[in-house]
Amino acid sequence: MFVRLKISKTILWVINLMLIFLLLFTIYRFVTFFAFRHKFYPNGISFGEVIPSFLLGIRYDLRWIAIILLPIVLLSMSPRLSPFYSSGNKKFWSLYLAVATLLLFFFFAIGFGSLEYNQTPLDAGAMNFIEDFSISFEMIKQTYPVFWMLLGLVAVVIFFRWMYHRSHWQVINRTDGKGIPYRRKFFVITALVLGIFIWGNIWWPPLSRGDSFRFRSEFKSYLALNPMQSFFGTIRLRKPDVNKGKAKEAFPLVAEWMDWQDKSSFNFRRVMGPRSGSIESRPNIVLVQCESFSMYKSSMSGNPLDASPYFKSLCDSGIFFERCFTPHYATARGLFAIVTGIPDAQQFKFSTRNPDAAKQHTIINNFEDYDRHYFLGGSPEFNNFEGMLKNIKGLQMHVEGSFKSPKVNVWGISDKDLFLEANDLFKQATRPFFAFIQTSGNHHPYDRLISPGDTGFHKVTIDDDTLRKYGFESLGQYNAFRYADYCFQSFIETAKKEAWYPNTIFVFVGDHGVAGNADAIYPPVWTTQRLTDEHVPLLFYAPELLQPSKHSEVVSQIDVLPTIAGLLHQSYVNTTLGRDLLDPNKKTNFAFITNTTGGIGVVTDDFYFTNNSEFPNEQLSPMREGINMTEQQLDSVRRRLSTFTNAFFETAKYLIMNNKKD
Repeated sequence: MFVRLKISKTILWVINLMLIFLLLFTIYRFVTFFAFRHKFYPNGISFGEVIPSFLLGIRYDLRWIAIILLPIVLLSMSPRLSPFYSSGNKKFWSLYLAVATLLLFFFFAIGFGSLEYNQTPLDAGAMNFIEDFSISFEMIKQTYPVFWMLLGLVAVVIFFRWMYHRSHWQVINRTDGKGIPYRRKFFVITALVLGIFIWGNIWWPPLSRGDSFRFRSEFKSYLALNPMQSFFGTIRLRKPDVNKGKAKEAFPLVAEWMDWQDKSSFNFRRVMGPRSGSIESRPNIVLVQCESFSMYKSSMSGNPLDASPYFKSLCDSGIFFERCFTPHYATARGLFAIVTGIPDAQQFKFSTRNPDAAKQHTIINNFEDYDRHYFLGGSPEFNNFEGMLKNIKGLQMHVEGSFKSPKVNVWGISDKDLFLEANDLFKQATRPFFAFIQTSGNHHPYDRLISPGDTGFHKVTIDDDTLRKYGFESLGQYNAFRYADYCFQSFIETAKKEAWYPNTIFVFVGDHGVAGNADAIYPPVWTTQRLTDEHVPLLFYAPELLQPSKHSEVVSQIDVLPTIAGLLHQSYVNTTLGRDLLDPNKKTNFAFITNTTGGIGVVTDDFYFTNNSEFPNEQLSPMREGINMTEQQLDSVRRRLSTFTNAFFETAKYLIMNNKKD
């Protein structure tokens, strides 16, 4: 038909290329659907239910296909630059398409990996790891068959380059001798059509990433988005978004929820004196940030796979908070939240990597006459942990290169060796000490966690169906969780033999959770709203100093340091949003959460409220069964939590940039 209309060779070739690329994008979307539908919908989802996602996805795909093809059309308005003008032009445009295809498949591969690894689409947050390229690539290399993956990528690009050549030859074969003249109007019309595809709509506003979230289903939204749209659609959100006016307006409401005495002066500085029940023996503090220590996978949740029996025994003998939530998903964000007491509400860039947010006040500096130590088996340069830790005065760093134990993987020495080397230092202490130990073993690569010669840990085998039923993605993940428990046991049992142990408070908190199916353990909201990403154990363990107790109220990771400070018999300055969880006067129970899809929310004892910071998408989900309320009452709760969520979000963003180091 196009030949009969006497459309030029270049335009015909562009139409063929568009069909090839559209087929490629569609195949990727089909593969994504079949590969991940059971992760997001354990009970299954039919293809008919995601047809709207596929249809919207075509519009996103046409945008990026048009971006690839538009240069060919625009430059070919000059006949001398047409792919059909000379063999040199043909080679140039074939090379251009090969490079574009290479980049396309690169984004497809990274997008697929992001869904597999984090169960989130590729977004601008990936830049956090590109900034640590050598460490990130080493982790990938130790986890996946990178050589064969790259070889496959090269083979696919070569195949598609051959397809472009063949398509070029077919156009020539169909048009030679037909007397088709060069007509610029067809190029102008084609350029306009491609421009409409790039715009994405035939009306205002243009198609945006936010349009995908109208489905109110993460999986359906992720399925509609292609990796390029998701990535480039979030680049602008890596910049800090601070509005002092909004934060000031929000202050009275935040102060009311936090039960601050001063509710009007827009002053976050609070001097806290020793409270009743504080410990006067100047105890040592060992704070352990536990890698990927997801609550629903643990023995403490009642999970039948019993992956952490020893840690459960510690919880039974300590002060255990079973409903602690991290503000976000990521190790760097967990470190930031613990050290500062502020949720890392900067959505697509870690605040540890933001120079303007690097200087922060921390309660740790109020621990007077304490030696301060930080332990990490690997490099503190990853995600700029080191930059955040510089806020701690007199901190002694014990990191990669300073240990006797051998390195086992990209993350450094094993967690067991890390704990035992810390113990060797604690034995030499002559003053009280605060120690921050950051584990990294419960993480890919799962087959490289244990030091050579360590025969104390034994892997077990469980069938895949049982693993998936109780929230584990693989046998490697399950055994890594068990190994973390083994490392905790090795540390505590060794410490019990030391003189420093009786006067020490151990604090264990997960850096973040892990997405997965928690339906066998918790109410549906954990799985459907991804609370598994943020739900972690929080334990204060000191059998000779603290009376055991179990707490079911909702608390936050940002509350860790104020609670530690409250246990010590000394004053401290709190300038942020964390609270002393053991203060008998504490009132409202809540935890603020953000995620990489633009979602913000608040967890209370009864509800999880979520909204999106970019477009209205409010949802109110019950945290437990048996909540009987009228629609009017639920609307009242929704409005109250909506107002507070936005207020807390604006406050957190303000404090990230304004909680300056003393």
